Amino acid sequence: MQVSCSLPGPATRRALLAGSVGNFIEWYEFGVYGFFATVIAANFFPPEGAGALEGLVKTYASFGLAFFFRPIGAAVFGRVGDRIGRRPTLILVLLLMTGATTLIGLLPTYDTIGAAAPWLLTLVRILQGLSAGGEFGGAVALMTEFAPPGRRGLYGAWQSFTVALGLLAGAGTAAVLATALSEEALNDWGWRLPFLLALPIGLTALWLRLRLEETPSFRETGGRTGGSRLPAATRREVARAIVLGAGRVMGWAAAGYTFLVVMPSYLQATLDATFQQALIATVVANAGFAAAILPAGLLSDRIGRRPVMLTGAALVTVLAFPLLNLLQDPDSSALVQGVAVLVAGAVVGLMAGPGPAMLAEMFPTRVRYTGLGLAYALSNAVFSGCAGLIITEAIKRTGEADIPAYYVAATGALSLVSLATLRGDTHRGTLREEERHPPRDESEEETPCA
Repeated sequence: MQVSCSLPGPATRRALLAGSVGNFIEWYEFGVYGFFATVIAANFFPPEGAGALEGLVKTYASFGLAFFFRPIGAAVFGRVGDRIGRRPTLILVLLLMTGATTLIGLLPTYDTIGAAAPWLLTLVRILQGLSAGGEFGGAVALMTEFAPPGRRGLYGAWQSFTVALGLLAGAGTAAVLATALSEEALNDWGWRLPFLLALPIGLTALWLRLRLEETPSFRETGGRTGGSRLPAATRREVARAIVLGAGRVMGWAAAGYTFLVVMPSYLQATLDATFQQALIATVVANAGFAAAILPAGLLSDRIGRRPVMLTGAALVTVLAFPLLNLLQDPDSSALVQGVAVLVAGAVVGLMAGPGPAMLAEMFPTRVRYTGLGLAYALSNAVFSGCAGLIITEAIKRTGEADIPAYYVAATGALSLVSLATLRGDTHRGTLREEERHPPRDESEEETPCA
């Protein structure tokens, strides 16, 4: 059923905005946590006689732990979203994320309550991981199910675009605080301010989601069958699609977090950059990421998801070492290094633009929230959440400064293999409503609305 032609414009715009703003908060917070990793390490994970990298490793362990709760959140909230609807579930995960993020800004530090401080921080990170796991699947389902014909890539790309905006906002906030406050004030109380800002942003997002309508696809299909048990054959098909989807976004997940979030700590701990220099580099990388996302999503609507994402994965694999070596070279000018981080962000954007629509097209309406959310969450749990921990620990043990390039190139190459199985015509037809993938022919292609 082609329901999108009858959608009113305001409902579609509200879906884009309501889906985007919750995602913005999630990635703003995760970005802030990554950018302030060294400050958080000093406040919650003091090294106690070990090197500074020891506290950073513990901070990233807490960071990674939250990612491993994302698949649980994706499964729990995804199932709820596929049963009762996208709208109420997205409201619930937004409340959880906003509350947990605000709470980080209020937590007592190690100097105040001792060993309980890192445990409290880890508990709040777990709550964030659960809510973040439920956010992605719902936001992407919402945007792509409201998307007009021939625009799923562009609409889904808004999810990734708000990732970039959230990371940029986090980096910008951190840069402003680092400039306006003394190092002592920043380490003492200034780091709390970005987390407390999540409360007013979250209340705005809640107002937008309360005005949201349920998606047409869910009303037509999910609302009718969401309470019945899936056949065994369908469960097996969904499980295979989840594993394949996780492989397809592996390079996006690993390169994205390495270049866009882990970069500040790497530059400070390994290349002796200042906090301000590291944040500027991260802002530039995220600007390149943001600039590439929407054009990549739009291009994938015209030529297909496969060529755009394959190009991004190939470039990430090939350019990982040259780009990192430019940053390491003391003779490289600031302009050259700026171009390097800009390009690093842009090639990740080539995968992140079409990625959400690609995942949405892999699953039928009845399990779309759960399926695409799990595929994304599993890949991010392993390859994003562990990026900082793996890279920092490997550098600590080996002293090898090229570890980030090895990590990005390896995951990018594996992602290429999975993306090679992607069909070239999935961008043309309607989103799947049935549980078994029917054969496609040219007569099934969706025609644009007049």
